[in-house]
Amino acid sequence: MKDLLAKIDTALASLPLGKHPQNLYDPIRYILSLGGKRLRPMLVLLGYGLKKDDPESVIDPALTVEVFHNFTLMHDDIMDLAPIRRGKPTVHEKWNNTVAILSGDTMMVKAYDQLLTGPKESLASAIQKFNRCAVEVCEGQQLDMNFEEFETVTEDQYIEMIRLKTAVLLGFSLEYGGLLSGMNEEQLTKLNEIGQKAGIGFQLMDDLLDVYGDKTKFGKQVGGDIVSNKKTYLLIKALELANASQRKELDGWLSASEFDISEKVEAIKNIYEELGIFELTQSKMNGYYDEAFTLLDELDARAEGKQQLADFFRKLMKRER
Repeated sequence: MKDLLAKIDTALASLPLGKHPQNLYDPIRYILSLGGKRLRPMLVLLGYGLKKDDPESVIDPALTVEVFHNFTLMHDDIMDLAPIRRGKPTVHEKWNNTVAILSGDTMMVKAYDQLLTGPKESLASAIQKFNRCAVEVCEGQQLDMNFEEFETVTEDQYIEMIRLKTAVLLGFSLEYGGLLSGMNEEQLTKLNEIGQKAGIGFQLMDDLLDVYGDKTKFGKQVGGDIVSNKKTYLLIKALELANASQRKELDGWLSASEFDISEKVEAIKNIYEELGIFELTQSKMNGYYDEAFTLLDELDARAEGKQQLADFFRKLMKRER
């Protein structure tokens, strides 16, 4: 895994990008250099490894999902007014919104360039599946933005939003790896479902880390979701389960326009602890991963490849950032 990750990073650093104008391409190099788990290209390689044993051969097409993912981050950070990404200033903070928008647009085009490095015989299917995924990611982001205007969001609405915004790209990544290896449509459909189940679990862990993570490891502002009143699974469950006193306190913090950030984060965390929100979220997350493991067990694939993917999921379940 470490060897493959190093090769992914090397390939990303070697991506052919333009040089002029410099402030169009430097932000792309900047965001790609910030690191990260490289989860999505790793899933492409792991999906490929379910049938074949030479994952290094598909690193170039696997970069499609990492370039696309970072494009979405660049634009999401503008929409969220986020100051920090992976412990460093976001692109729009380091440059400006206009540069971040244009650089992001260029990254989307570069993602298609990487898609073209895959086998020609599966290119039409790859483009079709990628386009479907890309549109769904945009749908998820729009739902996330819409939720800011909603007074209430149900658990089912939230799960569907994170399925679209986060999980479908993980599903496509696994499916794309299977497509590159020559799997049939039945196997590809199951791979996509496995990735989506794990992706929902992954986002629920992200929600937990935003509140309970170590700032030095998480790479983003801890408590940012609480500060911005983001309707995460944690807040939705707290509003659902709170007694009259807890609900009054929650409503007070949610409606406050001026507040001490540390005080608000601590107060809402205390309510979460009283309601057992950490444990509820963790249980929900584990449920989705369990579904992914069950589907993986049923998949007709190489035993070694299945074990590698299962081990990868288990590491994600225990991550601290």
